[in-house]
Amino acid sequence: MKDINFISACSDLGVHVCGSDKGPAVLTSNFSIKNYILEKENINKSFDPNDLRKNEKYINNFTKKVFDTALNILNDNKTPLLIGGDHSTVIGSALASQKYHNNIGIIWVDAHGDYNTFETTKSGNIHGLPLASITGYKCKELTYFITNNFINPKNCVVVGARSIDPWEIGNMVDAGVTIFTTKDVKNEGADVIMKKAIDIAYNNTNGVHISLDLDVIDPIIAPGVSIPEDNGISDTEMYLIVDEILKHKDIVKSIDLVELNPELDIDNKTKNIALNILNKLTK
Repeated sequence: MKDINFISACSDLGVHVCGSDKGPAVLTSNFSIKNYILEKENINKSFDPNDLRKNEKYINNFTKKVFDTALNILNDNKTPLLIGGDHSTVIGSALASQKYHNNIGIIWVDAHGDYNTFETTKSGNIHGLPLASITGYKCKELTYFITNNFINPKNCVVVGARSIDPWEIGNMVDAGVTIFTTKDVKNEGADVIMKKAIDIAYNNTNGVHISLDLDVIDPIIAPGVSIPEDNGISDTEMYLIVDEILKHKDIVKSIDLVELNPELDIDNKTKNIALNILNKLTK
């Protein structure tokens, strides 16, 4: 990885839970790294359970800002490290890296698949659609500024999944996404699974985008996330994942770390884990 620049993606518009927009400021204040701060628009966020396209217009506006910022960082020969915010904030960062490097893979470390579409989503929360968007699987409304330059889903790997909707699984199988579950991580080892993920993501590509969602960690250990899922990986396993990323840092072109929700954290448990991850990535 080249010199890192932060993108503080201060938006929680993709999820019905408030607070993850405060995560970037909590984390970046501990670093002297150049930081591009992007704020969500001041709107009345939709919480309507019948609204299946919640805040779509404003998320698109934010995505374009992230895309332009990440592309500028890449053009400056730096590595963008986006700090979210909910996981919808990374659509722009991943697609900017794909545009700049032309052909990259992606590793999505997350309890969720984030591979719903507007046809399959039941909540309308757009943080459940970003990976599908990044790989060009429908969801074209969320990538209006891109023309046929998406990450190949065959080079897309989800690591740590344990909460994927049945209809979402269908999308992922149809697209050809590889899934390693939390059980896989426990049974085979975090480092082994990440090696496999990197092999798949880097196969015939020019590099890899890494997207780390803190909700992959068990909420007993890391409670400060908007959508916690029980029976997650440990913080030690998360650090092993990061260590494996660093062993392959020459092929890592861009990174995200998302979903710290300070309003839900307990005794700064999740914040401290996130800081440990950032310290590893930026040292």
